[in-house]
This record gives sequence, C-alpha cells and structure tokens, in this order.
Amino acid sequence: MPTFYLDDSEIPFTDGETILEAAMSAGRYIPHLCWRPELEPHSSCRLCTVTINGRPFSSCTQPALKGQKVECDTPALLAMRRAVIQMLFVEGNHHCPCCEKSGACKLQATAYLLGMQDSHFHHRFPVRMRDLSHEGVSLDRDRCIRCEICVRASRALDGKNVFAIHGRGIESNLAVNSPSGLLKGSAISPDDAAVRLCPTGALIAKGRGFESPIGLRAYDREPLSSIELREYQARRAVHD
Repeated sequence: MPTFYLDDSEIPFTDGETILEAAMSAGRYIPHLCWRPELEPHSSCRLCTVTINGRPFSSCTQPALKGQKVECDTPALLAMRRAVIQMLFVEGNHHCPCCEKSGACKLQATAYLLGMQDSHFHHRFPVRMRDLSHEGVSLDRDRCIRCEICVRASRALDGKNVFAIHGRGIESNLAVNSPSGLLKGSAISPDDAAVRLCPTGALIAKGRGFESPIGLRAYDREPLSSIELREYQARRAVHD
C-alpha cells in the first residue's frame, strides 16, 4: 500500500482515502467536529486542518498522496484548534453543567481533549429562538455550532431535507423547512439521523433525557479520541 507521513508516523492508505480517513484507519486521531464517516465531507469547522509543505488544508477533504509529509500535532495547529473551540463556546450559550447533553456532547469532549481551560474571548450571549413545538424533538439554537451535520444527515440519510442554514458568518442560523418555520410542521422524527448525530445539545429527542446519568456517559468514561477511533475502525472492518 502507498503511504504518507503524518508527523513522524508512516500512514498507509488506499486510493481515494482522505488524510483524515487514512489517519483514523491507522489509529491516529485528528480532531474534528463537522465530519462524519457516513456523510460527504463538508470542511466547515476547520478543526481538522493540517499543514502540507507549510500550507493549511482540511484533512477531511484533502486526498492522501504517496510520500506526502503532513503535519498535524504542531504547537501552532493545536493553538488554532483550541481557539476555534473557544470561539464556538462564546458564539453560543453553552452551559455545560446544566446541559442535558453534558458527558455526551462532542463539543465539550473536544474542549477537554484540546486542553481548553477557559473561554478566552468575550461571550456574545446571543438571543436565538428555541423551538419546542414538536412533540418528539426540541431545537435549541443557542447550542447550535452550524456544523450542518443535521442538514446533510436529514437530506442524505433521512431523505427529508428538514434543515438548512440561512444568513452568513456569525449571523447564520439553523432554519426549519416547514410552512411555519417550526419543527411541528416538518417531517422530523426523534429517531432521525439528523437528531441522533447532532454533536451538541441543539437537537434532542424529548422524553429520553438523562437515560445515562451525567458521570456515566460515553465521554465521561473514555476520551473522545479512543471512542471515535474504535467506532471508525469497526465501521471500516464491516464495510471492507
């Protein structure tokens, strides 16, 4: 198999694999938020950025090439990732101690993984509309990081096209595809992939809160990197 270098490790890959996919297959975790193996890569969070010949690339979209020298765990890249997470926290209202998703939130787990100790930036405290109109699903835009996983999952996996992002930059927001703009008029279901794959507490199925107590949830027991590497490699084994 052809290989490339990720920091000091030689990583084998197959034709068509991205740097992120090859690294995950080889047991090397590259932090990410908007990437999911079952969805087309989106490259919106930029957390998986690596450098090749000193230039930044998103590892979720950059193809692996033979002999390529990729840097991932440099001080500059680690600082950039930590700053991205800090900005995501201050751009929304993420109250981890009282959030139902605490311990199962990928944003929170990534902050721990990257050694985030404080928010650093000034909090914006935005006022965003919550949608509790649906009998089975709640939408809290205060916790949305605009990763568009729900947008892509609803379209590609659920076949429903419930969500979209409207606006630009810091003013962008999650919109619901229904006549009223509310979840109650949409085709959303609590069992949809769009709900299940949300990395934060933005989308939550009602009536299932705290099935696992805080302290006993996935990321409470084991680091995010270990869980995602194991799940990805198991998925690859099934498909191969």
